[in-house]
Amino acid sequence: MKLFQQQFQLKPRRRGFHLITSEVLQAFPQLREISVGMCQVFIQHTSASLTINENADPTVRQDFEMFFNKTVPENDPDYRHDYEGSDDMPAHLKASMLGASVLIPVRNGRLALGTWQGIYLCEHRNDGGARTIMITAWGG
Repeated sequence: MKLFQQQFQLKPRRRGFHLITSEVLQAFPQLREISVGMCQVFIQHTSASLTINENADPTVRQDFEMFFNKTVPENDPDYRHDYEGSDDMPAHLKASMLGASVLIPVRNGRLALGTWQGIYLCEHRNDGGARTIMITAWGG
């Protein structure tokens, strides 16, 4: 069994849902050495998250942002953790709802994503900065 791990940084992005599949693949050429296995992509932050969803129509990403902003509004007077800005506590909640990692099968050296699937960086802060990603893959 082979085991590979790589850490890299994504450039800062504005708040929203951003496709990062190509950046993950570019940062992790070792994936080509695995015929059958698994790949975990993990974000090392508590105010951004990762998910897999539609990679073709950008309105899906816009609707995600709209939904999460309605579901977890800013400036709720009941938030106690508010000293880092009005977008911080909602960002933590959104990140917990979506999760810090995605696990994807590997087949013939490629991510076995569906035809219309892509990996999203879900940036929940107005100015989240660069985000650190850890990729781990294993298999034979």
